[in-house]
Amino acid sequence: MILPALFFYLFAGVCVASAVMVIVSRNPVHSVLFLILAFVNASGLFVLMGAEFLAMILVVVYVGAVAVLFLFVIMMLDVDFAELREGFIEYLPIGLVIGGIFLAELLLVAGGWVINPGTAKSITAAIPNNISNTEALGLVLYTKYIHYFQIAGMVLLVAMIGAIVLTLRHKAKVKRQDISVQNARTPELAMAVRKVTSGQGLQDADAAEWVK
Repeated sequence: MILPALFFYLFAGVCVASAVMVIVSRNPVHSVLFLILAFVNASGLFVLMGAEFLAMILVVVYVGAVAVLFLFVIMMLDVDFAELREGFIEYLPIGLVIGGIFLAELLLVAGGWVINPGTAKSITAAIPNNISNTEALGLVLYTKYIHYFQIAGMVLLVAMIGAIVLTLRHKAKVKRQDISVQNARTPELAMAVRKVTSGQGLQDADAAEWVK
């Protein structure tokens, strides 16, 4: 029991410290790296709890895809952090008021939070011991909580569609490909034959037509 407890406090301590450094770090690249460290230690906690499938999902999906994507986007964008901090003093009072409200709500929730003794008895059917962790998770997720799972999928779908709609902007000066116009082109529209006198170029009157 000493070794699992030692690993638990090690993973939990590093995870909490990494989460704090995500917020405290001034460099966003360092924040993403601390976020990856927090995810790795959280997966270690899942392994200690016997949820190896959730641990692998956390490492493969969040560390291997989401966090790395955040890191690439932050490193590729040329963000002027000095410009972002220009209005900090102006909005500081409003931020302090909102932060105080959130802190009061968290204190009220933490002060009135009590574990219900009937929580452990709320599961109607026990999970068999002769199946793997992945199969047990699938049985619970796709049977008892199937409606919540489908609702979560619909929420994510609506969020994805909303993000695409909000970021889709058609700029007037950007030339875009029009398939119907390209398919309707004929050789007469795409090419014109001109007889040019030797030693002379095109006349200025034909310049506009050639540009068109």
